Amino acid sequence: MIWLMGNKGMLGTELTLLLKKNKLPFVGTDREVDITDYNALKKFCENKSINWIINCVAYTAVNEAEENIELCRRINTFGAGNIAILAKYINARLIHISTDYVFDGKKVAGQETLHPYREDDETNPISVYGLSKRDGEITVLENNPASYIIRTSWLYGKYGNNFIRTMLKLMNERDVIKVINDKRGSPTWTYDLAFVIIDLIRQTDEGSAIPYGIYHYSNEGNISWFDLAMEIYIKGRGFGLLTKNCDVIPCNSDDFPYNIKRPAYSILDKTKIKSTLKINIPLWDESFQKYLINNEVVL
Repeated sequence: MIWLMGNKGMLGTELTLLLKKNKLPFVGTDREVDITDYNALKKFCENKSINWIINCVAYTAVNEAEENIELCRRINTFGAGNIAILAKYINARLIHISTDYVFDGKKVAGQETLHPYREDDETNPISVYGLSKRDGEITVLENNPASYIIRTSWLYGKYGNNFIRTMLKLMNERDVIKVINDKRGSPTWTYDLAFVIIDLIRQTDEGSAIPYGIYHYSNEGNISWFDLAMEIYIKGRGFGLLTKNCDVIPCNSDDFPYNIKRPAYSILDKTKIKSTLKINIPLWDESFQKYLINNEVVL
């Protein structure tokens, strides 16, 4: 049985639907089981035969994390460690979701130019959120080496708040919006990530020896936040999601008075996960098109 933690979040809800579709036995929990309370986790496992845990629980309010440091770290670091300890105790494999925010968005030492971040590149988080997630990774692997950590970036989907939904809402409300043009990354559809997580479980259960450790997954290709906003506007008009004109203006991060440090470059190298799982990863714009065609947008 699979224990899906954080089953009501954006990725967790997507995973719930796919697990049901694939008829995989699972149990889902959200806030009713506190991951910062090890005894609560242990009690939930009583009389259950759990052989996989997927941890989608995270404190993801990046701005608020700067002021809620203790809560952010309790969930993203301490809570992740509890889950890893529990997984080892019940002999379950763990899939833990992490983020591109573990990197600083700058050149890697010894490299003359930027390149997509590999799993073994040095981390250097520049925000409270990024630090809590990086420390969470360390805590997970220290407490349970039989873990898979999947770093992803710029997640969006039908369930939960995300950049695409926010942009469409603002474009329907305002005549002009400013979007930063100095940060670049890869938008990732939750459906694609959820599909890969389930594929990892399936291949392992069928006997494939998938090495434990850190993997990167995002959709292929990359774009700036401003250019993505322009794509959202163009596609939004085309799909009838926008009912008025709106000027989208590029700006720098410094133009926003309350600017939390985010990596300016957070493109992830997916060579490892593609070769290990023998998968092809869709381009971000192809997945974005499917997201819209399938009426995934909920405003």
